[in-house]
Amino acid sequence: MSAVAQAPATERSRPAERMREPRWRRRDRWWGVFFLAPQLLGLLVFLVGPLGFAVVLSFMRWDGLGDADWVGFANFRTLLTDPSFGRAVWNTVKIGLITVPGGLVPALLLALALHGVRGRTAYRVIYFLPVVTSSVAVSVIWQMILGGGADGILNGTVQDLFGVTLPSWLEDPTWVVPAIAVVTVWSSLGLNVVIFLAGLSTIPPSLLEAARIDGAGPWQLLRSIILPMLSPTVFFTLVVSVISSFQAFDLIYVLVNPNHNEGAQTIVYKVYQQGFREFRFGLSSAAALILLLLTLVVTAVQFKAQKRFVHYES
Repeated sequence: MSAVAQAPATERSRPAERMREPRWRRRDRWWGVFFLAPQLLGLLVFLVGPLGFAVVLSFMRWDGLGDADWVGFANFRTLLTDPSFGRAVWNTVKIGLITVPGGLVPALLLALALHGVRGRTAYRVIYFLPVVTSSVAVSVIWQMILGGGADGILNGTVQDLFGVTLPSWLEDPTWVVPAIAVVTVWSSLGLNVVIFLAGLSTIPPSLLEAARIDGAGPWQLLRSIILPMLSPTVFFTLVVSVISSFQAFDLIYVLVNPNHNEGAQTIVYKVYQQGFREFRFGLSSAAALILLLLTLVVTAVQFKAQKRFVHYES
């Protein structure tokens, strides 16, 4: 009976204990809120707020000046039945299918070749330079290289040396996506190399040395030790590369002029075209929401599949 009688008293004493919380702890809590407030406010104003507004706007018809009319799912029906938007979705998927494996495999091979090499810091800087170079500058340089006819450096050189006429890489709808993929892979290769080098540095050298003593060859080391221990890094670069390929815009816009070449139009370009060229902000928001859902679905599939090939040390 005494234990039962004391239980309510114990429960009543807990609020009093919380009220007697030390002043320094309350002060630290408020300081934490103070330092987090700018970041949380910026997140609310520049991310959550615009995202919510875009979701609402995707169900409206609005030109940016007049009254907004609620149209329900009409914007989504318009986009999903538009052949040009379907081509933009397919172009986005094609760019991702080429740039993701085309960027990760060479980056992994380069990282393996550079790992343990003396002076690899200099190589990191060299390979990383395209990443920090302005995408506009990269696009202009590659525009000069891949330009059609004799004006392009590549086409003109091949034609002068071998008499072979190459296609117009940036004008031909058949070749424009591979050309965009080559430039994208080149410009992002250094970032993936640096990430893979960081991942390789976490593999214990003693483990590799023990495997060599047991008679493991280079292929066995790669398949049985390096790739399994590097799988979290591979998964991270895979997710980031897929998302980046879906969001590609500035490099494509400067390199090719998608307004006159439907073969280079992507979902992001459709967002820009509908919103800032034709002032159809409802359609633009609907296209952006479709891109968001596509990215979320692909990323969710990747996270689901990573249980099969990603091996964590724990």
